[in-house]
Amino acid sequence: MKIYLVGGAVRDQLLNYPVKEKDWVVVGATVEEMLTLGYQQVGKDFPVFLHPQTKDEHALARTERNIAAGYKGFEVHASPGVTLEEDLIRRDLTINAIAQDDAGNIIDPYNGRADLEKKLLRHVSPAFSEDPVRILRVARFAARYAHLGFSVAEETHLLMQKMVTDGEAGALVAERVWQEFHKALGERNPEVFIEVLRNCHALKIILPEIDALFGVPQPPQHHPEIDTGIHTLMVLQQAALLSTEPATRFAALCHDLGKALTPKENWPHHHGHEAKGKKPIRELCQRLRTPNNFKELALITAEFHLHVHRAFEIKKSTLLKTIEKLDGMRKPERYEAFLIACTADIRGRTGYENYHYPQADYYREALKIIKSIDMQPLKNTGLRGKDMADGIHTARQSALNKYLQPPENI
Repeated sequence: MKIYLVGGAVRDQLLNYPVKEKDWVVVGATVEEMLTLGYQQVGKDFPVFLHPQTKDEHALARTERNIAAGYKGFEVHASPGVTLEEDLIRRDLTINAIAQDDAGNIIDPYNGRADLEKKLLRHVSPAFSEDPVRILRVARFAARYAHLGFSVAEETHLLMQKMVTDGEAGALVAERVWQEFHKALGERNPEVFIEVLRNCHALKIILPEIDALFGVPQPPQHHPEIDTGIHTLMVLQQAALLSTEPATRFAALCHDLGKALTPKENWPHHHGHEAKGKKPIRELCQRLRTPNNFKELALITAEFHLHVHRAFEIKKSTLLKTIEKLDGMRKPERYEAFLIACTADIRGRTGYENYHYPQADYYREALKIIKSIDMQPLKNTGLRGKDMADGIHTARQSALNKYLQPPENI
């Protein structure tokens, strides 16, 4: 029985990248032996165990054979006779098919170290095409390591394109798509995830609402980058610089989906795109079964981002109504995430990457004023229901009119 460190831990160790978790492969052992040693079995489809002390995952060396469509259509064979090389060849990328023994020696039968040096994401074997989730994984790894200069190997890119042409991407189930998409939103360059999917033609199948934005023009005086799809990638990039929260980044990505619904004869203008964007957001979120907090933040960002951009043009009464619709008083964290997404939208344009955006600060100050109001005198009046709601609204409006001032140099 031999135990090897495998996969991401070895890869990131060689890259001098933070190691988040450790996975191990056990060669030459049976299920009974693992249980006798105190390991806790957790795998249903194949033997995976938790170490009795560290709780790291240990999997018996195994082979896989594709016998049906879908990610569950694999026949798994785990036995003491499966070699380390046989286990590693079933993995997706060469950089994930590297192992390390207990003496620190690197076992690299598929030249993963060479691809780490070349900064290439390359598939290990033709079996890559048996699992369409790997298209998403490659895109996610590209998003993670883009800042280090990594790119997708040409032969892997072509294989991913062929998988899409052959209909493999259509077999992806919502849970697996969202799992990889959610992880990608948390990477350093999530916009690269979208780019890789688009380059292999998978975006129009997996995220058609996003794909539809490419080729849609915008007024050049406001958007020097012109193309709405390019603008969306730039906004996502800015959101990643401003926030580590995947929900905020998702809202930034979806804020302009309504522009894809503008009739061509109206291009490059997109009047009413804010409200139009709510339908594709709901469809996307329903299809991928996204958490409610992602959907809600994306919806309010789509509907109200222009209200923030025009903060110094609208009346204070409109400002207050907007803040109340945003439910800023009860959900200040979501309100802040919304303002960050709006900031990303402004900065996601050619030449505006470092724009200060005082409009967001104006909205922050407005909420601060509202929350500082002493409501006790109003409560003492004994008002109830709509009368109380009207009284609160009047008090808030009075405070904004009195204390909220736009910056001197707008």
